[in-house]
Amino acid sequence: MTQTTTRVLEPSDLGAALAILESEPVANAFVTSRVQIAGLDPWRLGGEMWGWYADGRLRSLCYSGANLVPICATPEAVRAFADRARRAGRRCSSIVGPAEPTAQLWRLLEPGWGPAREVRANQPLMVTESPSAEVTPDPLVRRIRKDEIDLLMPACIAMFTEEVGISPLAGDGGLLYQARVAELVGAGRSFARVEDGKVVFKAEIGAATSQACQIQGVWVAPEYRGRGLSETGMAAVLHHALADVAPVVSLYVNDYNTPARKAYRRVGFREVGAFMSVLF
Repeated sequence: MTQTTTRVLEPSDLGAALAILESEPVANAFVTSRVQIAGLDPWRLGGEMWGWYADGRLRSLCYSGANLVPICATPEAVRAFADRARRAGRRCSSIVGPAEPTAQLWRLLEPGWGPAREVRANQPLMVTESPSAEVTPDPLVRRIRKDEIDLLMPACIAMFTEEVGISPLAGDGGLLYQARVAELVGAGRSFARVEDGKVVFKAEIGAATSQACQIQGVWVAPEYRGRGLSETGMAAVLHHALADVAPVVSLYVNDYNTPARKAYRRVGFREVGAFMSVLF
């Protein structure tokens, strides 16, 4: 019979964990980028990495921090991760990951953790390796400088509140969120179009590895919507991402956001799978 076990991974497990993470570079970009920078020490990583073993070999992972993220998780591994999560109690603000294992994980956890504030069951995962010639990049979209964080922050707060449904200033007054924005600006991965001292389009390259990166936080000021800025702005960010960061660029979007999906397809993205998010 197959012998299985689940445990918290230690720094010495880094090589085995990265082998699993890098086996699906697009789907795992968010967690891979964190692990490559911080390793597996929970304090530096901002959470625990759980490993599921079968016959002494590491097969699946689950990141447990601000988000609960199943990684390359088989159905048996998901059940084991759900058991551990139930025992620990809910400490995350969301469950997010590839749709099938995330849906199974939520079915197992919902009786004890539910109800969720919102469940987004189908978020198409889109990728591209080359930009479309159909859309000309906006020449006014540029990297945000470190001395422009105060200029950028209102747009970031507006985007987060609109997308997630709560303000990032809740709880700790926004300290963690502001630190994350500052981190992306400092890394040269925050882009915007600024007019008359106001951000009218913005997006960030959130997760980045040598194999793939992920665009996030796409936002257009309400009074500028309907003018095509999301397409030309995304084309500009995509150009920077492919030239400077990784050979594959991804993002995921809510299935009901038909205009965004159409815009991303015009820029050159195609749908290759789906994510799911459970928000608390």
